[in-house]
Amino acid sequence: MPQTAPPAASGLPALRHRLSTRIISLSLAVLLVVLGMIAGTLWLSWKLEGAGAAINDAGSLRMRANRVAIELTLAQARQSDALAMQVQALDATLAQLKKGNPARPLFLPDEPAIHAQMARVTQDWQQQLRPLALPGAGRAAAPDQYIAALPGFVAQADRLVGMIEHDSARKTDLLRLSQAALAAMACVGTVAVIYLLYLWIILPVLRLQDGLQRMAAREFSLRLPVESRDEFGTLSEGFNRMAGELQGLYQDLEARVAQKTAELERQNRDLETLYDMAAFLNQASDAEAMARGFLERVMRQFDAEGGSVRVLDSRHGRMHLLAATGLPASLADAEACAAADACHCGDATRAAVVAIADLRTALRGGIAAGDATPCARSGFQALAAFRIESQRGATGVFALHFRAPRTLPPSDRQLLETLGQHLGTALEHLRLSATARQLAVVEERNLVAQGLHDSIAQGLNYLNLQVQLLDAAVTRNDLAETREIVPMLRHGVEESYQDVRELLNNFRSRLGTGELRPAVEDTVGRFRRQCRTEAALSIDDDGAGRPLSPEQQLQVLFILQEALSNVRKHAMAAHVTVALSHGREFRLVVQDDGEGFDPDELATRADAHIGLNIMRERAARLGAQLHVQAGPGRGVRIELILPATAQAGTRLDTKTPQTTGIQP
Repeated sequence: MPQTAPPAASGLPALRHRLSTRIISLSLAVLLVVLGMIAGTLWLSWKLEGAGAAINDAGSLRMRANRVAIELTLAQARQSDALAMQVQALDATLAQLKKGNPARPLFLPDEPAIHAQMARVTQDWQQQLRPLALPGAGRAAAPDQYIAALPGFVAQADRLVGMIEHDSARKTDLLRLSQAALAAMACVGTVAVIYLLYLWIILPVLRLQDGLQRMAAREFSLRLPVESRDEFGTLSEGFNRMAGELQGLYQDLEARVAQKTAELERQNRDLETLYDMAAFLNQASDAEAMARGFLERVMRQFDAEGGSVRVLDSRHGRMHLLAATGLPASLADAEACAAADACHCGDATRAAVVAIADLRTALRGGIAAGDATPCARSGFQALAAFRIESQRGATGVFALHFRAPRTLPPSDRQLLETLGQHLGTALEHLRLSATARQLAVVEERNLVAQGLHDSIAQGLNYLNLQVQLLDAAVTRNDLAETREIVPMLRHGVEESYQDVRELLNNFRSRLGTGELRPAVEDTVGRFRRQCRTEAALSIDDDGAGRPLSPEQQLQVLFILQEALSNVRKHAMAAHVTVALSHGREFRLVVQDDGEGFDPDELATRADAHIGLNIMRERAARLGAQLHVQAGPGRGVRIELILPATAQAGTRLDTKTPQTTGIQP
């Protein structure tokens, strides 16, 4: 079977139709013609050069024939070899003309008449003149006969020269004609090449340029003519395809721009909704008010006619209504909506999103929703329920109710899911804040109870004992014992009064930034006024430690107040030293020279208090270490150490170490 050439590559013209093929073919044709013309002119010039040499040699025949005549005449008077040399030279010239010499170049023109004339000249010389100039043996030269025959030979030589000159003149005219033709061909070829290049390259490029300019002017209906099958034809076809695609794109561009604009507006609206909702949820302090405000904003955003927020009680498997807007009382309080696994709102706690476009056609459990759900019986035809979740998981569900069939796009569903997460986080934050406040109240009440037990309770117990003793003394009419007990009662009441005032001062203590130093100085000054114990205060802050927060400063102050209260009530000390230092770690030292106590014996007592438990609990809340060193008759040393890793807040407002002391 005959083989067929493979088809041209897609989008490329066939080899014979390519512009490069035509340009190469045209260039080769012009080159061949020019080379042919140049070769012809070279050949003609070479012929003319050879004919010129032939004219010179043919003309020299006349001269040499005359020299032979002269030498022949002179040979009569003297013996000479010049005659023979002239005859040989003439023979050589004739042989050279007949044979030719391409090296000179020298040759006769390729004309039969010229060669015939050359033959006659040679014959006249060989048969007539040469025998007369060099006769054979026994014969004498005949100068007169030679001279008589010489004019005929010269005439034949002149005719030969004339024929050669005529042929040379004809070839010269032909050379000039070929040069003129070459010049004309160069001009015509140049014009032809320019015209072809204009047709093949410049005109298609101009068409493409004009097409691009008109395309830039949005004239997308423009189409270029496809008049060839070369590369420019392929470009024109591609241009037309591009113009068609641009025309289609431009026609659809307005719709796309409108679509993108609407999408950006929706995204901006969603971001604004999220921002407003986050700002509202951060400001709300009540769960019910938060849920109601949340519903009002979401219903206004999505044109819902009703809405509800229910919180999940996972322990009892029920959902409690937190807030409802736009719902009839029968639907808001419906028992069917209270169970965690009932109706579509219950499904949302597990499936995250339940969106029903038309309740009349929706099915749940094989029963038509319009016949089974309270929402449809209340006149709502569409429902969208979303899970409220926090880090603990699902904490509830909020639902939007529509009185007309409604389909929520994916973007709205995602926004509502995000809003549900924000609401869950805000509700969880409220719960944690309430729990934290309760814990703080419980802790503070515990500290208050301990303070009351360690101060007023002991004082009242002492007064109770003294009152019993007083009652017994009065019953016995023991006036001396009564007089002894009354000052003790007065002293106990004063002690209790001082304890109450001290507790009130402690409870009212509030510290701000940089207020620890004056608070410590006020506490030490009040201690000096309450008892005769000499008190010295030393504060050293080199700025190397991390600053303490106001809460940490307050706990440090409470510990100092409790330590000084123990010194005042129990130590019976003459001197007490308070040292505060804040380097890389915070350190508080309270040391007295009082009676002290036995730690082992104190641990076995039921009333082992003296404020130590309160100080230990406050130190634990600080994350600090509390060291108590005591012994009978050796005083008590209490040291509080707060490591650098637990420090934060504001550093003590002091610049230089300072020690103060006041004599009682």
